[in-house]
Amino acid sequence: MVILTLKEGEIIWAPVERSEREAEIHRFSDQLALEKGLVISDYDELWRFSVERREEFWDYVWRYFSIVGDRPELLVKANGKIDGSNSALVIEGTNVEDARFFPDSLINFAENALDKFSGDAKIISISESTEPGVRVLNPQELRIQVARVADGLKSLGVTRGDRVAAYLPNSQEALVGLLASASIGAIWSCCSVDFGVTAVVDRFSQIEPKVLIAISAYRYGDKDIDRSQAVADIVASLPTLQAVVKVDYLSGFESVSLDGVGNYAWDSFGDPDALLSFTRVEFSSPLWILYSSGTTGLPKAIVHSHGGITLELVKNLAIQHDLGPGKRFFWYATTGWMMWNYLIGGLLVSCDIVLYDGNPSFPDMGVLWELADKYGITTFGISAPFVSGCIKSGLDVSSRFELSKLEAVGSTGAPLSLDGFAWLVDQLPAGTQIVSASGGTDVCTAFLASSPMTPTYAGKLSARTLGSDIRAYSSDGLPLIGEVGELVLASPLPSMPKMFWADPTGSKLHAAYFDTYPGVWRHGDWIRFDQDGSSVIFGRSDSTLNRDGVRMGTSEFYRVLEANPAVLDSLVIDTSSLDSAGELVGFVVLVGNKVLDDELVGELKSSIRRELSPRHVPNRFIQVKEIPRTLNGKKLEVPIRRLLLGEELSKVASMGSLANPDSLMEVYQAAQRKGS
Repeated sequence: MVILTLKEGEIIWAPVERSEREAEIHRFSDQLALEKGLVISDYDELWRFSVERREEFWDYVWRYFSIVGDRPELLVKANGKIDGSNSALVIEGTNVEDARFFPDSLINFAENALDKFSGDAKIISISESTEPGVRVLNPQELRIQVARVADGLKSLGVTRGDRVAAYLPNSQEALVGLLASASIGAIWSCCSVDFGVTAVVDRFSQIEPKVLIAISAYRYGDKDIDRSQAVADIVASLPTLQAVVKVDYLSGFESVSLDGVGNYAWDSFGDPDALLSFTRVEFSSPLWILYSSGTTGLPKAIVHSHGGITLELVKNLAIQHDLGPGKRFFWYATTGWMMWNYLIGGLLVSCDIVLYDGNPSFPDMGVLWELADKYGITTFGISAPFVSGCIKSGLDVSSRFELSKLEAVGSTGAPLSLDGFAWLVDQLPAGTQIVSASGGTDVCTAFLASSPMTPTYAGKLSARTLGSDIRAYSSDGLPLIGEVGELVLASPLPSMPKMFWADPTGSKLHAAYFDTYPGVWRHGDWIRFDQDGSSVIFGRSDSTLNRDGVRMGTSEFYRVLEANPAVLDSLVIDTSSLDSAGELVGFVVLVGNKVLDDELVGELKSSIRRELSPRHVPNRFIQVKEIPRTLNGKKLEVPIRRLLLGEELSKVASMGSLANPDSLMEVYQAAQRKGS
């Protein structure tokens, strides 16, 4: 397959004329300008208002999107500015670490989601496991199910602040469970069913749940996977559990007997005639708990708030993605990845949501694209590794699918390579916007993405999302333009975590984000911003390759190495920054039965020398079967570097946090042998 050749920064999509398709961002901007007496001529001016006058901006977001909740009136001066002496604050606190949004307001995420999700909107749930394989919920049916499950939870004594855990796939049951828990002020936390027992217990044992909702089996591709014993083991390891609600997901598999807890069936759980009600909680009250990768020690239990998530997701999905009534939103994700929570945010803008539980490469790499075609998806979300897999498989999307409704394709999880951009441009219908996005579990959003007002630049993230004061900082805390620096959040964002669970003093939270630049959030990525506001991420700052004082991000290596048709996956580790006698090692997974020989090693070294730097040519390349990854698909760069530097395996990685734990030892043992 011939892929187009693109240069970094080349414009591959330009905003359409307003008369052709009136995006929500234009209406939002026009009304803001009218209210504030401003002239907002482009996206940069709108973004600057959102971070420089952030109290006014977030007040306006609340009012523009008619957020449901109890909120004191703000005193607004004649010039349109908020009176800072008024007690009804929008943001309390002077820096990112101590900021608190809407401190005197009450809100409920589920109430807002179900209030906005109305009309002809629908949830389309597609699964390899269920019969029928496609299930559809309209707004009224969704409300009835949420009311029933909320009633069931209340009958078990679940109240505000209690934790409801789930071991569920990307299904309507997970969506209903989340909304039911949130509606009564309980705290939701879910693990994907591909997580092993240890990984699940490592997470749920921290939060001490009262109820577990779980399936006993599921189908993935052509395999039926029995999880009944795993559920029994999880239950036995969680002494705070009082009840288990069993979802009959894949027929033919019976749940094992669960002693010591109440056993309930999902379909008969709660009163089907229960009335729906909502417990409004303080804006910063916990909504759900997500988890870091947990590559070393226990995963961090990251707590997000009702209000912060509501404001951030409605803003991002409506303004940055232009989602709303009549649009159809999909992102391939499991319930163990924050992109599932991001997808569920589509309820807040009343678009259709497509949930998919299945193997994205079975029977071939076209399965998700077929989904987009068949169901008329308008915003189609995938990951950069998935795009790479499509390229390697030789998939020809353009000849197999029409994709007539497609407006945008989103990519996240890793930097999208130039080849990835080129392949998407070549394969997608003309006019399709490519949205390369970056954010993370920490904030449960994308703070770097695109918008209907900004061009798409090949190899880059097009813009900072509104309200996201993202910058590149030097080591001494000075903003950089045109140079690589630490990615920081210089002003508060509503969806920043409220806290880590079981971190009463906040010391773990402080150490994770604020111990480098006081009062400023350090995210842990290397980034370069250019004058036009676009940016390039170069990988994690704690795994950056430093050769003779020249730093380079790992993503640049992966782009070059994986452009070779023989390379399926790769990993680059540099020990020189900690050990003057260290080396740069490249691990590669090859396509099919290919073998790493001298000729291929020569090709790879030549590519690195030519496209990156002679200083950054690896000392050796090693062929392995798999690259170690976390359960969320992240390459294990830092733990492997620590392992190669002599630390004990038990101290650098938790096996339960890995998708393929055997690969870690394979990489380590391979590195100990003489290589190329």
